[in-house]
Amino acid sequence: MDMLKVNNYIKSFKHLIQENAVNSFTGELKVGVDLGTANIVISVLDKENNPIAAASTGASVVRDGLVLDYVGAVEIVKKLKEDIEERLGKKLTYTAAAVPPGTIGGNRRIIANICESAYMEVVNIIDEPSAAASVLHIDEGAVVDVGGGTTGISILKDGKVIYTADEPTGGTHMSLVLAGYYKISFEEAEKLKRDNKREQEVFPIIKPVVERMASIVKNHISGYEVNKIYLVGGACSFNDFEKTFERELGIATLKPVDPLLVTPLGIAMNCCK
Repeated sequence: MDMLKVNNYIKSFKHLIQENAVNSFTGELKVGVDLGTANIVISVLDKENNPIAAASTGASVVRDGLVLDYVGAVEIVKKLKEDIEERLGKKLTYTAAAVPPGTIGGNRRIIANICESAYMEVVNIIDEPSAAASVLHIDEGAVVDVGGGTTGISILKDGKVIYTADEPTGGTHMSLVLAGYYKISFEEAEKLKRDNKREQEVFPIIKPVVERMASIVKNHISGYEVNKIYLVGGACSFNDFEKTFERELGIATLKPVDPLLVTPLGIAMNCCK
C-alpha cells in the first residue's frame, strides 16, 4: 500500500464533505451508501474513482449492523442524496451499499430497501472490510473495520478474500465504558469519546476495550499467514489505536488518515452497474 497516495486520496474526499464542494465530471457516476452506526455517508465517484461529491451526517438509526429506525434511515439517505443532486445538477439513480461480513437474508434486504426507498437502484452489496480493501489497494493481509457497533475482519490472499468475520464490539462499547467510568449518560460519553482535546485522558480508559478487540482479531487470523493488519473505521481514530493493536498482535499494523472515510469510498468504487 502506498500510504501517501491513499492518504491524499482520502483527504481529497474529506474536502468535498467539509466544503460541500463538487468536482467537475463527465459521463456516468458511481455512488455508494454507507449506513454506519454513528454516521451515514453517501460517496460519489467518477468512472476512474476520482471523488466528485459527498455528504455525511451523524445518525443513530443503525446498531450492531442492524437497522433500528427504518423510516429515519430512509429520510436521512433521501436528504443527503437530494443535497448532492442539487450540487451536481444530476439525479443519482443507482448505488452500491455495504454490510458487515456475514450479514445474510433479511438484514441485507433491509439495507437495499432503504436505498431503494430513497429512489436508487442497488446494483451491488459488498462487505465493509472488502470495500475498504479496494481503497487501500492491497492483495495480502487483514483488513479490520472497527465501526460503532461491530468489528469486521477480512483476510486477503492473492487479491481474494479468503475469510470474513464480524464481531459485536466497536465504538459503542468504548462509550459504555466511558459512561460507567465518568457516571455520565451514553450520549455524553459519545461526545467525550470524539473530543480530540481529551484523547490523552480518554484513551487509557478505553484501552482495555481496544486490547480486547485485538485479542478477538488474533483469534480470527490464527492459522492464516497474515503479516500486516490494516485498520479502518471511525472507532479506530485514536492516535494510539494502531500501536495498541500492533503490541497485542505482534503484527505490523497500519491505519490511513481519517479511517472513517475509507469504507464509504470503497463502497462507491464497487458500484458496478
